[in-house]
Amino acid sequence: MVELSDELFLLRKQLFHMRGSLGASPDASIVIPVNAQKDLTNISRVLSDLGRYTGDYRIELILVINNYPLNDLPYEIELYREMGLTVLAIPRVQHQGGVAMAARIPGIEAARSSNIILFDADCRIPNPTALINWYIEKFKAGCDLAYTHVDYMELAPNLSVKARIWIHHASRWVRRTILGIPTSRGSNYAIGRNLILDLFARGRIPYDLHVGPVVKATGGRIAYSAARELVVLTSGRFFAPGWKVLADYLLWRLGYYRRILKSRKAV
Repeated sequence: MVELSDELFLLRKQLFHMRGSLGASPDASIVIPVNAQKDLTNISRVLSDLGRYTGDYRIELILVINNYPLNDLPYEIELYREMGLTVLAIPRVQHQGGVAMAARIPGIEAARSSNIILFDADCRIPNPTALINWYIEKFKAGCDLAYTHVDYMELAPNLSVKARIWIHHASRWVRRTILGIPTSRGSNYAIGRNLILDLFARGRIPYDLHVGPVVKATGGRIAYSAARELVVLTSGRFFAPGWKVLADYLLWRLGYYRRILKSRKAV
């Protein structure tokens, strides 16, 4: 048995309250993949955010801890199991597309709810009660996929980085509003369990960015909200500063839109 600090003991109590009775089926299952090489220090932050949930729904929490040596099991596996979470330990995730998507699938398969909410280990959830309740209400309304606005934290204090973030959000608005392409991303969306497992098994969604367009193509019902209280924050530490970096990004983005418009014209 792992000995818990006072802080972790309090979080354990909050997470147990969030889960509710073990005999009752959860209203939703939250699945978070955890890369053992870089995310084990981040996951406590998002768990603390989720521990502030005060709604009436029962929420199951599943961690998929992966990418570690077979003979060097991270102690956090037992730690988070002791805290009442379902923890899957997978040393190496087998994947043909994106490893992040492939790492979500075992957690989704293990989920006891048909309603799946997906986050990443390095994201933050400022208002977990509003967000989780909104997702479950969208499931009740018959939505197949739901997602909300994702913003960035931990950005370098650099003008070129700020410009890139502005362009990033503007381009997502164009995709979503003008081109009609859902812009759900891996750090924050909710989807039906059977739907995502079926699409993944058929090779339709090797990466998270394929989820929105494919669900739309299959006639699924999709909901989006940009409401401030539903925003999720994800790390922007990978955005390198520099105007050349920004120029390369712009060229890639313009090429992307040309390919989209060309393919639509062909259709």
